[in-house]
Amino acid sequence: MGDSISWGAFFEDALFSAMAAIGFSSISHTPRRAYILCAVAAAAGHSLRFLLTLPGGVEMNIIVAATIAAFVVGTISVMLAKVIKVPAEACLFPALLPMIPGLYACRTFEGFVGCLSDLQEAAFEHNLYLFMSNGMTCVAIVIGMTVGANIPIFIMKKISFQVTR
Repeated sequence: MGDSISWGAFFEDALFSAMAAIGFSSISHTPRRAYILCAVAAAAGHSLRFLLTLPGGVEMNIIVAATIAAFVVGTISVMLAKVIKVPAEACLFPALLPMIPGLYACRTFEGFVGCLSDLQEAAFEHNLYLFMSNGMTCVAIVIGMTVGANIPIFIMKKISFQVTR
């Protein structure tokens, strides 16, 4: 695994996902003291997904990797929310947003437009395949992220709800 990973790409992935999480935190009115938690959770989750899907490494399916990464983000958010005295969800949601499968969503829309614009049967079938394949993958990733992120909240219910009391 050491030969196949570009550590520069790994740290770049972590940095940009942390920056995106801080940006999402700022527009969702998360308290400033929580920005660092959002950044850490996003960097950990996105980088873990990056490592799990890396060719030549684990090569895990993107859906499973996103679910595991969302679980890690949820766990970090629940465990550290008590320390900075904010609800776990205030950090969880901005930290998950960089993992939203935008490329799959874009390709889904591209396939949909292709279905509407191509009148040739072969081109239509190809675009329908792209629409369905990317659309199902996108939805499955979002569902996996939702499930993975909420499991720590329910497992650590006592910790999770202490902050909101």
